[in-house]
Amino acid sequence: MSEIVLDHRQIKEYLPHRYPFLFVDRVVSFSADPPRIEAIKAFTLNEAFFQGHFPDEPLVPGVILVEALAQLGIIFMKKLFPEYRDRLFVLAGVDRARFRAPVYPGDVVRLVLEGYQFRRSILKTQGRVLLGEKVAAEAEIIAAVK
Repeated sequence: MSEIVLDHRQIKEYLPHRYPFLFVDRVVSFSADPPRIEAIKAFTLNEAFFQGHFPDEPLVPGVILVEALAQLGIIFMKKLFPEYRDRLFVLAGVDRARFRAPVYPGDVVRLVLEGYQFRRSILKTQGRVLLGEKVAAEAEIIAAVK
């Protein structure tokens, strides 16, 4: 098992999100050089969105997977640049999003971000959602710092 870098309590120190819209359970690795962060999210049938997506065939919505990557991006930047720890990051765009495999209740995914570009107040990073070694989703996440 991976070492826990941030547990669920510490994650709340980095993110303004709370249940039912907090999609990072724990951060299991972080590196500034090369820049990379990895986290875990366990999806349970109790997630609020499964009530409507879809009741007879529950499936994690793609937008939730992208949101999970974006939330991890906030943690990534705040760990790389502690001077931004008290700043608000907002999602500014998503490019090249692809959904390659469904994620169901009971699945535990790994969220991985690698590399970044940070100019002025705009951040771009590349992310993947992994089910085992299989890519379930990938996207370029763009955020703005307020």
